[in-house]
Amino acid sequence: MQNKVTILINLLRKNVKDERVVQLIKRYLKSGVMESGVVIETEEGSPQGGNLSPLLANVYLNEFDREFMKRKVPCIRYADDIVLLAKSKRSSERLLESSTRYLEGKLKLTVNREKSRTVSVFAI
Repeated sequence: MQNKVTILINLLRKNVKDERVVQLIKRYLKSGVMESGVVIETEEGSPQGGNLSPLLANVYLNEFDREFMKRKVPCIRYADDIVLLAKSKRSSERLLESSTRYLEGKLKLTVNREKSRTVSVFAI
């Protein structure tokens, strides 16, 4: 089973032709973080607040963007905040379910189910 770092490295290899850059990012991801002068191993993913973290998040979530564009689902994403637009309540509930399945299954991310919801918006 692939973990998030392996998935990210494979995505980088698809988009970055210079293997030296990929290896440099891989070392960055495994270098750990310093807290109170002590280096702590990175357990998974990119260090929060790291200078490369927003770029790597976009590389990773670009797969989600492409998948839902392919499905012709209007999608707005800022970092890891995602809004999917649907025409009906039923459709929005199916989208919430399928997007959660995609994020957790394919990308191995954890969706915060307490924050995730469907909302009706009426145009005037």
